[in-house]
Order: sequence, then C-alpha cells, then structure tokens
Amino acid sequence: MYLRIFITGMCISFLGTLPLGTLNIAAMQISVSDGLRPALYFSLGTLLVEIIYVRISLVAMDWVQKHKTLFRWLEWITVLIIAALAVSNFIAAASPQTQKNVILSHTIHRFWLGVAMSAINPAQIPFWFGWSTALFTKKVLHPRNDHYNVYIAGIGLGTFLGNAVFIFGGQFIVNGLNANQSVISWIIGAVFACTAVIMAWRIIKKKNAV
Repeated sequence: MYLRIFITGMCISFLGTLPLGTLNIAAMQISVSDGLRPALYFSLGTLLVEIIYVRISLVAMDWVQKHKTLFRWLEWITVLIIAALAVSNFIAAASPQTQKNVILSHTIHRFWLGVAMSAINPAQIPFWFGWSTALFTKKVLHPRNDHYNVYIAGIGLGTFLGNAVFIFGGQFIVNGLNANQSVISWIIGAVFACTAVIMAWRIIKKKNAV
C-alpha cells in the first residue's frame, strides 16, 4: 500500500511538472546562466514549498475551499511576476551588455529564490487539492499521517525529477547544441510571455464563469 501511494504521488508530481510553467522554465534558465548547482538549489526550494502546500491542503480542505478570493489575487501576482520575467529576458536578449535575466540573477541564494517563487505560485494548491480529493475518493489515500508522509515523499521526488528534465535539458541545449545565449533569452522570454497571457485569460474566464 505504501509503495502504491509513493508511486502515485511521484507520477502525478512528475507529469504535473513537465508542462511549461514559471518554475521549471526558471530552473532551466538558472542552469543555463549560473550552472547546475544553483539550479538544483532552486529546485529544492520550490519542492520544499510544494510539499508544505500539499500537507496544508490535506488537513485544511475546508479552509482552501473558503478562500478562493485569496488564491485569485495570488494568481494575478504570479501573472505579474511571469510578465516581469519575460521582460527581463527580452532586455537580456536585446542588450549585449546584459547576459542574464536580472530577476533570476539577483544575489539572493537560489534555494531561497525557489522558496519565494514557489510560495507565491497558487496554481499548485488547487492542483493538489483536486488530485488528493480524487485519491481519497478512490480509497488510494486515507486520512492517516503515515499515508500523508509517504504521499508527500513521492511528490517531492517527482517534482525534483521533473525539474531535473529542464535543468539538464538546458545544459544539453547550451553545451550540446552550442546555442547562443541571446537566442535562448528570446525563446525563454517568449515562453514566459505566452504563459502570462494564458494565465491571465484563464483567470478572467474563470471569473466571468462565476
């Protein structure tokens, strides 16, 4: 039973990390500009916050359902941060003197940068709220601390492996393909910009639907 819970959490987390998003693209860019170790520190920071959020969602489902307005505001803050990341990349791509994203290259330790960026990313809360509810319904997960601990351990490993795909993928692009830093900045900036537009559209659509 423990193995099933662990693998389920790991697979959900790994597959959920693969679609392009703020955190995995940021991890890839840090690996390109700063190296593997800072990117891995960043990834550890993001997964620490994620497992805390998962734990909270498991024991406070009623609270999560009652504070949808708070998450909507956090979603807009996330959109603004993604837009700022996109602009920063475009500036780095257009300016030969600027080699790095000025936001991701701040002097803050990459671990704490990962913690901060993950903490204000609310998308993971409803994501895990939905999956956990489904697992409770299917009797895969039960309201027990030992189940929660195994589930969270699997989630942590899955998130780390998913981020590793982007971290080492970024290194492959730079080292294997000898890609130009300016081109990479344009591409990553475009991804951030598209992500911001899509997130804003989804928030507005959700609000109109309500």
